[in-house]
Amino acid sequence: MEREKLVALIRERQSYLCVGLDTDLYKMPHHLRGNAAAIFDFNKAIIDATRAVCVSYKINTAFYEALGVKGWEAMEKTVHYIGNEHFKIADAKRGDIGNTSRQYARAFFENLPFDAITVAPYMGEDSIKPFLEYKDKWTIVLGLTSNKGAQDFELQKCGNELLYEKVIQKVSAWGTHHNLMFVVGATQADEFTHIRELIPDHFLLVPGVGAQGGSLKEVSEKAMNADCGLLVNASRAIIYASDGEDFEAAAGGVAGEYQKEMAVYL
Repeated sequence: MEREKLVALIRERQSYLCVGLDTDLYKMPHHLRGNAAAIFDFNKAIIDATRAVCVSYKINTAFYEALGVKGWEAMEKTVHYIGNEHFKIADAKRGDIGNTSRQYARAFFENLPFDAITVAPYMGEDSIKPFLEYKDKWTIVLGLTSNKGAQDFELQKCGNELLYEKVIQKVSAWGTHHNLMFVVGATQADEFTHIRELIPDHFLLVPGVGAQGGSLKEVSEKAMNADCGLLVNASRAIIYASDGEDFEAAAGGVAGEYQKEMAVYL
């Protein structure tokens, strides 16, 4: 999906919500729980309930890969079901030497209809370039994450700057704001103003709102740019809004509340 279409979707739906389909076999509603065959049915219901108020879906591939063939099949059916009117992210956090990354790129961009994939930049430019070679596809690079372990490396001094700052500045030169995004966790809100100084035009994928406690208001005020420039992800807060048979309506209700708040900031 090209940038212009993504921006148009955000304006049309008055939303920059990304719904995370981190579907855990043992956290689904009680009547579906533990049944691998029901993963797609659950995802389908969540998608049907939220598609009008979001612009993106993020599939965390680990929850599907852990289940083997059945999980991969559920992921494949899910991404096809989403269709072309939403920005589809494979949250796979890949990153390896060039020829291996090329195979990962084929898997998610050729064999599956994802628009974007998350990658880890630790191995450098040759591990990222194969993803950037695809037209109208996006590479979403880990910038400043929301987990506690961000203190171990990302927030450590590297010369006169923090390591995450060096990563963002270096990687931003490998592509453009038409094919590169960065992951910045909502719990790192104090850094958003500075990050916008480093990359004023790039889109940011922002996890950590909802169950992790990040503030949608704070993120929006500090990081929104002229094209919005944000995809704010909520996963557990939406898809597990209820563990009963009303889970679909509950998910739609929570997603709708996010959309209403986003419309105000837009």
